[in-house]
Amino acid sequence: MVESKSVGTLIQLQKKDRPQGLYVDRGVVSPKLGKSFSACSLASGLNFGSTKAMPEAAGAVAAAAVADRLHGSKEDRKLAIVLVGLPARGKTFTAVKLTRYLRWLGHETKHFNVGKYRRLKHGANQSADFFRPDNQEGIEARNEVAALAMEDMIDWMHGGGQVGIFDATNSTRKRRYMLMKMAEGNCKIIFLETICNDRNIIERNVRLKIQQSPDYADQPDYEAGLQDFLERLTNYEKVYEPVQEGSYIKMIDMVKGEGGQLQVNNISGYLPGRIVFFLVNSHLAPRPILLTRHGESLHNVRGRVGGDTVLSEDGELYSKKLANFIEKRLKNEKTATIWTSTLQRTILTATPIVGFPKVVP
Repeated sequence: MVESKSVGTLIQLQKKDRPQGLYVDRGVVSPKLGKSFSACSLASGLNFGSTKAMPEAAGAVAAAAVADRLHGSKEDRKLAIVLVGLPARGKTFTAVKLTRYLRWLGHETKHFNVGKYRRLKHGANQSADFFRPDNQEGIEARNEVAALAMEDMIDWMHGGGQVGIFDATNSTRKRRYMLMKMAEGNCKIIFLETICNDRNIIERNVRLKIQQSPDYADQPDYEAGLQDFLERLTNYEKVYEPVQEGSYIKMIDMVKGEGGQLQVNNISGYLPGRIVFFLVNSHLAPRPILLTRHGESLHNVRGRVGGDTVLSEDGELYSKKLANFIEKRLKNEKTATIWTSTLQRTILTATPIVGFPKVVP
């Protein structure tokens, strides 16, 4: 155990205007945690003055170890993580990260993107009118492709798959109840709702949608595509109903990795617990990781590999050019950190880089 001011302690909520539950920041909760979370919130960025807590990464590992002891190492039941949220709120980004994490843990996991089913069946050039809440034909078409994706996911589970990530807006209770009905007797559903109130982040995501989404690949006019997507977003906002049913996890303003909140309701079991702790400690905003070799060393000049020598003249020139590149590339990354090994050639390569903390393990 080490001291960490960034991790708060677990406290009970007993306010009359809120359901009794638990609040904790992006660290690890007490090993005395019960077998299920019920109507609780995990709020990041809080500091209750804890003097005994763990760093975030260690906390996730410790929490998983606790879950292993409580629930065993295998999840017998099939699990469907059903995304919920308005467009441009980071659902697909979250789905991809969660899929990679669960596969890394060794769980057979697959990402089912309903938008791909829609484009295959109805084409990629559907205008905002297709998503109008009063367009009954459009509603039936979208429900149809959602059902097709759900059927494929259930068939995949029957064939040995364990965790399906169902990626769509699923913005109405009617749609979610349809999915819950299809899942009966086949898999357990956990809704994962992504909520973002930061207009700057939403605008950035909207721009990325226009530039990268297959829906606008054939639209040469950026402004026309932008206007169409904003109309589509408005159509979804008119009928959006936040999740209040079943088992759910709500990620509220967690894109920046600080100051957000994770609300958890009716979650139990080993694997759902691992998912919760992954989300608590995850950063959903894209964060660049730049890897570079050290500059040329004196051993390299002599045709030798390894050793612990200083840089050659070319190596020193490389380190200066690297510093110029880093200054331009990471000028807006206020939290960037420079990592090197303990060898001279790597430390000297990073020496000209200024303005960022440096870590030598």
